Amino acid sequence: MKFLIVLFSLFTLLLGDNILKIATYNVENLFDLEKNGYKYKEYIPNSKSLWNKKNYKIKLQNISRVIKDIDADIIALQEVHSLQALKDLRFTLKQNGLYYQYYSIADKKNTAIKVAFLSKVPFVYAKELSVTLSYKYRNILEAKFRLNNNDLYIFINHWKSKSGPESMRITSAKTLRKRITEIGYDKNIILLGDFNSDYEEYIKFKRKRKHNDTNGKTGINHVLRTLKLTQKAEDLKYEKDNFYNLWYDTDASKRYSYIFRGKKEALDNILISQPLLDKKGISYIDSSITNLDAKYLFKKKNIYRWQVSRAKIPKHKGKGYSDHLPVMAKFRVK
Repeated sequence: MKFLIVLFSLFTLLLGDNILKIATYNVENLFDLEKNGYKYKEYIPNSKSLWNKKNYKIKLQNISRVIKDIDADIIALQEVHSLQALKDLRFTLKQNGLYYQYYSIADKKNTAIKVAFLSKVPFVYAKELSVTLSYKYRNILEAKFRLNNNDLYIFINHWKSKSGPESMRITSAKTLRKRITEIGYDKNIILLGDFNSDYEEYIKFKRKRKHNDTNGKTGINHVLRTLKLTQKAEDLKYEKDNFYNLWYDTDASKRYSYIFRGKKEALDNILISQPLLDKKGISYIDSSITNLDAKYLFKKKNIYRWQVSRAKIPKHKGKGYSDHLPVMAKFRVK
């Protein structure tokens, strides 16, 4: 049997390149049922809010349904409360026929929600990038993979929400940029997650002045340098130290992962370094970025988020998924 598996793997490699699907998904407050750790009041286990075993299992099953439909080789997650919550999600996925052998979470800082990932392929290491000591900032998770003798660095982000000014998101962007400078812009690098920033955040600033405490500078566009690369991937030329936002590689109507007051927004992004566009080693497959806009993820014209009542004591209804849509892209590994 082992001989047949090895033979099949060799035959697959001889036929052509491997395809790697990478995704990002904000799962909206996946809290466990443990009493320890900081939690939002509506997620205190077994309280009047009805965050209990029944609703927790429904949440796990619903999120697992989405992740199974994505079926990514590596999926970055945001808003995971703890390692226990990540393990429970992984176990639920396994029960539903999707097994992720490898996983990690950025849990060194006691924030309520954290970033994590699940992977079908092994990683060389996973470590946290500390975004200041303040608990107002979530740490970034860095993971290195080795694929067919090619190194791939993935950075999972969840930047400050729009409840804070742009200077807070710039703080996270600068932490990221410092680390990328150490690695080198000539490496295969993917930055993904919930940046709480549009792919053209610098333009939206003109209409949302309350966020602009940085004289028009943004973390995603200016610090990470995505301004110069705005055309189709197959037409791009190398721009030193710039990242390409994959949203530009799909139709404008598909560029969203979130809906706020009826308006579609692209808070979740996948950015890639220039070597991933050169068609060598590991390379992005043109026009492969997409959101998962399955019908069950919508309720009327809104994304079908996890349902919690707005009563004086918020109560979980045991329905819904997340307030974000997943985003995914494909890469070829030669």
